[in-house]
Amino acid sequence: MIGVDHKYLNVILIFFLMLSLSACADNADIMVVKAKSNKTAMKLDVFKSPTCECCGRWVNHIDSLGFKAVIHHPLDLSGVKQKLGVAPQYQSCHTGVSKEGYIFEGHIPAEVMQRFLAERPKNALGLAVPGMPVGSPGMEMGDRYDSYDVLLLKKDGSSQVYERIRHKG
Repeated sequence: MIGVDHKYLNVILIFFLMLSLSACADNADIMVVKAKSNKTAMKLDVFKSPTCECCGRWVNHIDSLGFKAVIHHPLDLSGVKQKLGVAPQYQSCHTGVSKEGYIFEGHIPAEVMQRFLAERPKNALGLAVPGMPVGSPGMEMGDRYDSYDVLLLKKDGSSQVYERIRHKG
């Protein structure tokens, strides 16, 4: 190269080489963080109909907030709910089961499920949102929103309100 001091050219080359290496290191750190967060996701077996669209939206909701849904399409979904101890008055369109055996019936917000798993109430079977309330996760319909209760299901078959979800407006 004419008129270029090789000493400065080497310094510039080393600078850009180090800059590109540090950029690669940052990306590697991000990849490790993502891998760790996927490994720490809370596994939830979800039993649902293969044709239920709102169930799929609910699964996307919980997966985006720290859960990892493993989907099952049983031939007898009602039978699964019955075996798990979910009484008909508490049933909805899908049922989740945590690795600890807790039941999550219906369109329960992921944040409520996370708090329940952290608290682990005594004699609890799980949580339920009976029916399919408009505005609950997976049941979004524009600006429409129904208030609803998340019920704490107890092992003795009884229930009580765990959290009241009210209109967001």
